[in-house]
Amino acid sequence: MQNVKLASPPVATGADGSSDVAHYVFSSHDGYGLGHVRRNSLIARAIIDADPTAQVTLVTGVRVKPSWLSHPRISVVQVPPMLKQSNGAYRHESLDFEDAVAARAALFSEVIERLNPAVVIVDRHPFGVAGELRHGLRLARQRGGHVVLGLRDILDEPDRIHQELAGAGWDGVTDTFNEVLVYGDPVLCDHDGEYGLPMTPRYCGWVVEAIPPVARDRDLIAVTAGGGGDGVDVFRLGLNLLRLLPKRRGLIIAGPYAHSLPDLTELPSAVRRRLELVPDVPGCGEVFAGAGAIVQMAGYNSTFESLAAGIRPILVPRRSPRREQAIRATRLAALGLADTVDEGAPAEEVAWLLGLDRQLRPDQLAEAGIRLHGAQVAALHLVACATARRAAR
Repeated sequence: MQNVKLASPPVATGADGSSDVAHYVFSSHDGYGLGHVRRNSLIARAIIDADPTAQVTLVTGVRVKPSWLSHPRISVVQVPPMLKQSNGAYRHESLDFEDAVAARAALFSEVIERLNPAVVIVDRHPFGVAGELRHGLRLARQRGGHVVLGLRDILDEPDRIHQELAGAGWDGVTDTFNEVLVYGDPVLCDHDGEYGLPMTPRYCGWVVEAIPPVARDRDLIAVTAGGGGDGVDVFRLGLNLLRLLPKRRGLIIAGPYAHSLPDLTELPSAVRRRLELVPDVPGCGEVFAGAGAIVQMAGYNSTFESLAAGIRPILVPRRSPRREQAIRATRLAALGLADTVDEGAPAEEVAWLLGLDRQLRPDQLAEAGIRLHGAQVAALHLVACATARRAAR
């Protein structure tokens, strides 16, 4: 089995200097990309803002450590990463599947045993990719911890989620979890009506980082594909748009997993002069706020960062192994908040969309029912749960 070190969180103190620490543990499987741990980190920071006694531990399978994971009151425990394949199955790069799962289980259980957290939040898969969280969650619940399942706005096609809910991965959810939080709103997806969750969820709104106002460059096209691991077609589309539109400049946000970018040396020099490549950014929001248009995949985080930046994005959704992005893109387009094009769409088609006004009116999101303060709503609720748990001890 792989030898993985467990990080010990720094000692935190309350506002009065006492050592009365409220521990919050977040877990995310992170099989591909950064979306799950990104949501967890934003809620974690909101908890720290709301609770001066809070100490947060993020248990994650992410293979890289982005700068936005660093915080003096947030500890990161990395478990062996399980990578999602094109067929939706998971694997480890070098360990046997069973050994990787066992290591993940041992690390998570050790965190729970050592910290005795007031609140535990699991993102998306209740018990992990192969049940590795079951023992730790059972221990947390037995000790009086408040155990929460957090779900993004859209999971997948309803038929696939019905099958998932009936499978072993959700067996025992109602006995283990105190509640379910949805980082979205029924205006885009009603989890009760479409999926038939075994517990009635609490909707928080979307988890998005606050974006400071910046000067907008209407000629700038920002192009991104989340973590970037499967974004080569979107990046290629962005480069082709710059070929067609000589007055536009381009900014490609590659992401930490973008290992197969198009060869930029093949571009004409006139295009290269108008192009900037950024390997990674702490969050796309501030970059988006300074752009005149955004071309991107339709993942949770970057899509709502576009909306928070006041831009109606052009979405190029991934359609496998899940249809989550395609559903999100279609529904946002129906609300008038985005345009969507198919993967492989010709640059000429997208260039026409770039000729339209891409900015959103200040009240447009509210009129559509899109609330972007989900991190704060979730944090205040979780802090209240931790406070109640300590009062009952």
